[in-house]
Amino acid sequence: MSAGTFGESGADLRLEGIRKTFPGFTAIEDLDLTIPAGSFFALLGPSGCGKTTTLRLVAGLESPSAGRILLGGTDVTDVKPHKRPVNTVFQSYALFPHMSVLENVSFGLRRRGIGDAVGKAHEALRLVELDHLADRRPSQLSGGQQQRVALARAVVNRPALLLLDEPLGALDLKLRRQMQLELKSIQSEVGLTFLHVTHDQEEAMTMADTVAVMNRGRIEQLGSPEELYERPRTGFVATFLGQSNLLDATVVQSSGGVVTARTAGGVLALPEERAVRTSGRITLGVRPEKLLLHAEEPPRDGSRNVLGPGRVTDASFTGVSTQYLVEVPEVGTLAVFAQNLVFGAVYAPGAEVWVAWDREHTFGLEAGAREAAVPDEELDTGLLAVAGSTGEAA
Repeated sequence: MSAGTFGESGADLRLEGIRKTFPGFTAIEDLDLTIPAGSFFALLGPSGCGKTTTLRLVAGLESPSAGRILLGGTDVTDVKPHKRPVNTVFQSYALFPHMSVLENVSFGLRRRGIGDAVGKAHEALRLVELDHLADRRPSQLSGGQQQRVALARAVVNRPALLLLDEPLGALDLKLRRQMQLELKSIQSEVGLTFLHVTHDQEEAMTMADTVAVMNRGRIEQLGSPEELYERPRTGFVATFLGQSNLLDATVVQSSGGVVTARTAGGVLALPEERAVRTSGRITLGVRPEKLLLHAEEPPRDGSRNVLGPGRVTDASFTGVSTQYLVEVPEVGTLAVFAQNLVFGAVYAPGAEVWVAWDREHTFGLEAGAREAAVPDEELDTGLLAVAGSTGEAA
């Protein structure tokens, strides 16, 4: 596909000292954020974290209690919504049911008296591969097709910034994953700045160049999907963006680029560069897929961490992997995701096992990070955020 007239890059967005209060509570607390021009940026967080309020502020649908909003270097804080070079794609699509697909896409251009509105609308529909359905009504389209029409209608205006408000939430899982890839491809092609608001971790990580994890009106951590996943800086990020096993620990020493810390299950190690702090009490974390199960105690050769023996309490087959829960005395329950290389679970409930992993995969957070982890009921993936021992480290 050719981007044609959609080759113009978007504008950068800057939020400076944004604060938004409503009667009785503060939705956003002193938010500073810069989104580079032409990037695909995701604002990720649970319900009530302030992400949708942030999007509404950028769109001009709400006014900040304090701070400034700059788009392409221009202060748009007090600019009316219809005068901002911003378009929004909603979860509900918001298509006109009595108009054809082509009329829906060209509506904004015709209303503003833009020349060759029909030609530009056809080009936008070709971009989303729906020009062959230009004469149909929205009711004659699937959910995924309606979403692509809504995207074409937004893109055809060539906004400096495109806002995506949970755009795939109404689609089924298979179609949602397909649309994730299509959205990313379209964003790369048109070169606009995309700000995507979502509570879906997989969606944010699949599409965005940069993800900001938001919690209680503040950004907990910002970075590439890989950085946030491999090097979370808080207990909230470690458990909201995927799962983590978290254990209370006390640093024994830090030297030679390696931090060693004592937990209730023994001494564990991690690279100094992966630790938020290198002294005192800390929280150690490791992702479930980094762990390996062993029927016999593996060698403690210094390059790996070992806990056990423990006992398998549950083994759940999920297709790609088998998800084990392992109860380790003094430590608690650990989650282990093992790739399915053979038919059926390798370890049945009741089996005695040791848990081991490369120390390079361990990360260190502030003490008390387990308490800052996401409550189970707030995890949108439906997966359990597993934490280790609740007792004091030995």
